Amino acid sequence: MKNPPALEQLINALKVLPGVGPKTAQRMAFHLLQQDKSGAQKLAQALERALHNLRHCQRCNTFSETPLCPLCSDSKRQQQLLCVVEMPADLFTLEQAKCFDGLYFVLMGRISPLDNIGPHDINLDKLLLRTQEEALQEVIIATNFTAEGEVTAHMISELLKERGLQVSRIARGMPVGGELEYVDLGTLAQAVYERRGIG
Repeated sequence: MKNPPALEQLINALKVLPGVGPKTAQRMAFHLLQQDKSGAQKLAQALERALHNLRHCQRCNTFSETPLCPLCSDSKRQQQLLCVVEMPADLFTLEQAKCFDGLYFVLMGRISPLDNIGPHDINLDKLLLRTQEEALQEVIIATNFTAEGEVTAHMISELLKERGLQVSRIARGMPVGGELEYVDLGTLAQAVYERRGIG
């Protein structure tokens, strides 16, 4: 038996979410329609509002309802530091850690030749324009430590070094509170390679 067209359309729409396959999308659709119609209505309204109101910040490229996001509008942040991240979620994670009080640039992706995503697909032109600001002294590259993230970091560092900017990369290594016997071997090896002096 085929689903009614409206139900099939809802299931197909839910499948666009990462990690959601046909069965999960079907379960979600039935849940929203049978047990949480008010939740479904809120979800539809929130999606409509987000699609209508959100744009990219003119400076950092993250999502914002205003031309400049609150972080870029904050004059108390260190204007000489720029941290480059892959996605808005990475920016929010750094903000939650309260470890960085400079400014950001969000690439909205990473270079991935296997997925046909090249340098022109991740806003590198916009980043290069951003790095021309006079106050800027250091760019911290905080892309993920995946193969794609490493390629992206390398390309950005090469482009920025040509412009005479100080470029750094966030460190890898042992997690805070981590015990050696439970850490994966790649992380442990990287921690040894990137060791630093004490005192």
